[in-house]
Amino acid sequence: MYPLLEGLILKKKINKFDSELIYNNDVRCPCPKTAQKIREIIAICKSKGDTVGGCISTVVKGVPFGLGEPVFNKFQSGISKAIMGINACKGIAFGSGFSSSSKTGSEENDAFIVKSGSVSTSSNNSGGVQGGISNGQDICFHASFKPVSTIMKKQKTVDDKNNEITVSVFGRHDSCVVPRAVPIVESLTAITILDYYLLNKTTKISDI
Repeated sequence: MYPLLEGLILKKKINKFDSELIYNNDVRCPCPKTAQKIREIIAICKSKGDTVGGCISTVVKGVPFGLGEPVFNKFQSGISKAIMGINACKGIAFGSGFSSSSKTGSEENDAFIVKSGSVSTSSNNSGGVQGGISNGQDICFHASFKPVSTIMKKQKTVDDKNNEITVSVFGRHDSCVVPRAVPIVESLTAITILDYYLLNKTTKISDI
């Protein structure tokens, strides 16, 4: 499931999808074909008494440049802190993320250009953040979520007397929490960006 979701942005296809379609299906995916594949994977895991994780890719448009600070209050650090506070979230990556570690600077750098009379970049590998400050491009990040720990299969564990035992659980448990986490990621991202916007409006260098 993870590569299906992550690929929507990493393969630069995200702009081909209508964001309004995200809430038109129960797995919160803007691509109907991919949504069906995700449903199938979740269904298979559920039938086996197992769970599956996934990745939520986020794109925020219209964020002004200049939000954040270069050292102690980086823009991406604030978003990361909020998103990593969500249950089951195990990681977050901006722009090209970990794949940037296998590239050269000439491949990864976002070249500045003039577009329609305004300064822009020819690519957005940085995910809209440079030096801890928003650069006016779309903010793009991917948050990965682990599979739910509670599964219907027998699992090994240790009791209070240090005996190795197996345990089985029952009840209603999601086979995948990723669809439920989409509005949470959306809300926390909006709150965090608004907070940075308000800080930017109230911060200035004092006249000497």
